[in-house]
Amino acid sequence: MAKLRHLYAMPNDQPTSFIDRTLSNLRQAWSGLSDSTRYMITGLPRPELPDEDLERVHQQMEDCLTVRSDEVSVRARAAGLGRTYLALDPTGQLRFLKLLAENYGVDREEVDQAMDGVRSAKDDSARTKAEAILRRTLEPRWRRLLKRFTTLPEGVKFLVDMRVVMLEHARSEPAIKALSDDLQDMLSAWFDVGLLELKQITWESPAAILEKLIAYEAVHEIRSWDDLKNRLDSDRRCFAYFHPAMPDEPLIFVEVALLPDMAANVHDILDADAPKGDVSAATAAIFYSISNAQKGLVGISFGNFLIKRVVEVLQHDFPNLKKFATLSPIPGLAKWSAKTLEENGFELTNTERKALAQIVDGETDGALLADALRRPKWFEDENLSAALKGPVTRLAARYLYSERRPDGKAKDPVAHFHLSNGARMERLNWLGDTSTKGLAQAHGMMINYLYRLSDIESNSGAYSASGKIAVSSSMKPLVRD
Repeated sequence: MAKLRHLYAMPNDQPTSFIDRTLSNLRQAWSGLSDSTRYMITGLPRPELPDEDLERVHQQMEDCLTVRSDEVSVRARAAGLGRTYLALDPTGQLRFLKLLAENYGVDREEVDQAMDGVRSAKDDSARTKAEAILRRTLEPRWRRLLKRFTTLPEGVKFLVDMRVVMLEHARSEPAIKALSDDLQDMLSAWFDVGLLELKQITWESPAAILEKLIAYEAVHEIRSWDDLKNRLDSDRRCFAYFHPAMPDEPLIFVEVALLPDMAANVHDILDADAPKGDVSAATAAIFYSISNAQKGLVGISFGNFLIKRVVEVLQHDFPNLKKFATLSPIPGLAKWSAKTLEENGFELTNTERKALAQIVDGETDGALLADALRRPKWFEDENLSAALKGPVTRLAARYLYSERRPDGKAKDPVAHFHLSNGARMERLNWLGDTSTKGLAQAHGMMINYLYRLSDIESNSGAYSASGKIAVSSSMKPLVRD
């Protein structure tokens, strides 16, 4: 956790090399001590947080909430509790979070009393006061405790990272899920898009931020510094949202290629040896990677605002741009198609069936397709690749357009994201990504989503209201029922 060591210091302390050397020496001196001896000397709990240490942590939490003192002391107690958490291993972190979730939620007896007060109010004035009391009792006590961390350097980042651990246990621990959901509500308010700053990231940006781009890239791995430099070249753009409380931490970032036309193949975009494009001749801005950088902010959407803001910036900087589109992965296609071919089968044309039967084995159309797609390097076999192009493209269209979630929205998460933002399905791209990941996720298929500015609002509204998906004329034959 970057810079969370600042939680250990008093707010007014100025770190010095002398203090750093002293702490380093203490760590070396403690390294040979047993866990129990270390606990007695330092006051920090053992990493797994056994019961006797848990009681001490419970008291720390109580002190953070109930002991009245000056602001410096309050922040120091919060820093001490933060240091305690950071000293724990995964078992200890789970016990810490369960303690917090199970003991600092809403007091239901107080809520019942407050509700009685609302019901028994005699006039408007009394009811207004009773409702205010009810609102206060409905706020979990853990909120007050978590807010203590926001006054510390890197305190907001600390909470964002703490929620990552909460999410890991939310399914199996209902109390922690409630805590995680409430923290999400708090973070949603703190990370309102109106508070965020859009910044362009260039090769001249601080090295710490460039390193984080490499670490956080979730769509197309950045393999080297040369790879990163290529993605930040003059015919490329990278934009990210930042929050004032986390100025060195990108929240979400998008990578853009400025090209003569809509891209069909991600390898051409990522090719570091390809000649640099002429920006003055570019008519298309291709969003080829969008990565959420903070796992603790899952459930808080920035992407729709990011794309629209970046379009505005690009339009201003490059008036010759006419087309704004993505080159997007289809992450759920391969898993869905494997199940579909096994359970429901698939109908090939006579020509496709004959071509595949000459190369692979299978008694049914679905078995022929499944066997072909299991073959290593199938895409390098010219005949096999040609035989697969038609059926796999139809599979992709069916998955993207017809497969829906229970709420009627697109099953594929990337499709849902772009359709919610007002894009339309523009073009499927055969062998658009033949990387190991691209083949494993989507048999190498990619799709362009087009953001036609005049249609964004109507497309978004229709999709949100009824699940209607906007598709281009070239894709309509593929998605007809």
